[in-house]
Amino acid sequence: MRELGQQITRDYRDRDAHLVMVGVLKGAFVFLADLVRWVELPVVVDFMAVASYGASTRTSGVVRILKDLDEEITGRDVLLVEDIVDTGLTLDYLLSVLGARRPRSLKVCCLLDKPARRLRPVPVHYRGFEIPDVFVVGYGLDCGERYRNLNYIAVLHQEDAGRD
Repeated sequence: MRELGQQITRDYRDRDAHLVMVGVLKGAFVFLADLVRWVELPVVVDFMAVASYGASTRTSGVVRILKDLDEEITGRDVLLVEDIVDTGLTLDYLLSVLGARRPRSLKVCCLLDKPARRLRPVPVHYRGFEIPDVFVVGYGLDCGERYRNLNYIAVLHQEDAGRD
């Protein structure tokens, strides 16, 4: 978190306005909360909620916006904060939607990057960790709304996905 926060601080230090950090709910809320504490700049925090997984461990490929931004982003620097970049379908959709609002800049920060599953090429400007093609939970990431509260990230094996 510290390294990402320091890099973001360096990259946006000379900007004349607050950086808008947009967390993608629900998965990114823990990551964003920790990350924003390491960014030594004036920031505005906002959230979007999208759905593409439901209770499954595989994306449906259909992205729906459940909650849109409260902040106006036209002409502003926006950093989209994701928990994990997997197929790229959700991120590609969000970048298209947000880009149409004409921000001054639009970059992506993710905690976890899973390039082996990429179906759409998407830019990732700030990356915490690259991981293999495994399904992970904890630290905000879930499976059917379970495991978000783990204070670590763990691989969820298929046989564990349906267990209570």
